[in-house]
Amino acid sequence: MGRAGKTGVHIVLAFMAWLIGESLASGGFAASGLSQAALFALSAYAVEIFLQIERAPWRFLGVSDMLRLGRSAAATTVLFVLLNLTLRLSIAGGARTVFLALVLDFVLLAGLRIARRSLHEGSWNDALFRLRPSGTPAPARGRLLIVGAASDADAFLRSPPGTLGQRYTTVGVISPQEREVGEELRGVCVLGSMKTFDTVMARLRESGLGPAALLFLTPPAAVSGLGAERLGRLKGEGVRLLRQPAVIELSYGATAGELREISLEELLTRPPVRLEFEPGRILVAGRRVVVTGAGGSIGSEICRQIAACGCAHLTLLDSSEAALFRTSREIAEYWPELSRSDVLCDIRDRDRLAEVFGDEKPDLVFHAAALKHVPLVELHPSEGARTNVFGALNVAEATRNIGATHMAFISTDKAVNPSSVMGATKRLAEALIRQAGSKGPTRYSIVRFGNVLGSAGSVATVFQQQIERGGPVTVTDEAMERYFMTIPEAVQLVLRAVAMSAARSEPEPGVLTLEMGEPVKIIDLARRMIELQGLKPDEDIELRIIGLRPGEKITEELVDVNEEQRMRAPGVIEAAPRIPPPHISDDDLDTLEAQAMAGNHEGVRATLFSLVERVRTGIETPIGNVTPLRRSTDR
Repeated sequence: MGRAGKTGVHIVLAFMAWLIGESLASGGFAASGLSQAALFALSAYAVEIFLQIERAPWRFLGVSDMLRLGRSAAATTVLFVLLNLTLRLSIAGGARTVFLALVLDFVLLAGLRIARRSLHEGSWNDALFRLRPSGTPAPARGRLLIVGAASDADAFLRSPPGTLGQRYTTVGVISPQEREVGEELRGVCVLGSMKTFDTVMARLRESGLGPAALLFLTPPAAVSGLGAERLGRLKGEGVRLLRQPAVIELSYGATAGELREISLEELLTRPPVRLEFEPGRILVAGRRVVVTGAGGSIGSEICRQIAACGCAHLTLLDSSEAALFRTSREIAEYWPELSRSDVLCDIRDRDRLAEVFGDEKPDLVFHAAALKHVPLVELHPSEGARTNVFGALNVAEATRNIGATHMAFISTDKAVNPSSVMGATKRLAEALIRQAGSKGPTRYSIVRFGNVLGSAGSVATVFQQQIERGGPVTVTDEAMERYFMTIPEAVQLVLRAVAMSAARSEPEPGVLTLEMGEPVKIIDLARRMIELQGLKPDEDIELRIIGLRPGEKITEELVDVNEEQRMRAPGVIEAAPRIPPPHISDDDLDTLEAQAMAGNHEGVRATLFSLVERVRTGIETPIGNVTPLRRSTDR
């Protein structure tokens, strides 16, 4: 029914409300009753024109809608009385008729909407024809058990059932709050708390109502009492673990009521940090953006979130043809109208990079391209320096020369007190990016990631592959521990960092990272992953200690010796230098570049760590002398 039709029904109900009210108040109809009813209906129409309550769909009736109906009925009555006083008309039955008309107008308006929503949800069909409570599932539909607070469960149950694809019927709720046990939400009971989870599951199965799926309205990592072993046992029994889509997922194809499988990463670590999406969206909307390393796991997620923010033009840049094609195809599928360029380019090629930036003319640059696998870069330090140091420097120079407003550089916690060549290249690149920020109006942001779950080469990905093969699962050291973050968290941090830097009056002095709580022991992570498959560590799957690899540390840090930790925003910390870092000269860079181009791995290693120690401590350290390559001083 359109708005005009609903407005017509509204007026008719007001007319009827007056006639019924007058009849009840005075014991019958008077001749003047019809004119008074017409005036009451006219008042209702005038109020509707002003309040416009009939814009809301009847089938989605909620508490706020009931309050608006009450306000409409009251306003109609007040306007009617004022019109009668102005026209000096008498009211049969007096104040009693007016009061009854007010009550009946509200009851009729609300009752019709309740009936409409009940029909929409099939509640009447359940109650009258199936002869069982509305919360009892139909045999043809899967059963769903909700895990979450009563308020969140109520909001979910109010969503239109069509968004669930008619696949599940809710059998109950498990709340983290014991005080909510026993409450009823739209015919669905809060059956227990997390302490009684196993008891509730057993009772449901004994009653033939065992759930086919669990819907987590609270992130599993935040739910006390649901460990990996229990979740793994449920998965082994065929129970699906579901969630609603995140805000960013709604921007690229998901619907609000859609249920999605919970990824392995969401079950492994701490509750995810939720950063504000809006500041990043405002920053990116209508801007031209370049993303380097667009084919990688981090770069591709940056592209997705940038596209969802409504950028004017997106340039995907990568040296891998296959990776670039994969990301490009996904962006084209979800955002077919987005202006986009796909560019094959190696960030080591300074001249080619400058040409691309000249053609694309970006406003914002997100630099995600890097060599990041510690053991491989340890074996090939020259390649690591050429990509992670000079490639980053090339991108920073191209960004400044084209006049872009901002560049975000993605670093790693391995850059803090680095023990590996990869970490050293990233720490030196951080220093060079800072230097670049002092040479022009372009802003530069540096973001340090922890270990990103689900990224290419992530330890979790390796463990998953080993488990699928039947083991063994290899861990380098029992004491090994790391900070972990998910890919969406990592990219949200990048966007938030750029937005925060853009809002500052002075250049960004520090490095931003997430407040990631306590580090996770790698061997504990391996055990949880095995348990999440419904298996037992050291019984079904062997855990094998293989020893540290070259360049690895037992623990990682987020803040270095000469840095001060500051809280910048909820969930975001800044590592700000205590003293201004020393300048890296062109001669130093020429020396390092010459060694890298010559394949002098030991020279690269020695020069890298000398320069990094100078950056960390501010103490000058000598580096080896080699014949430098000629390089432009425009850095």
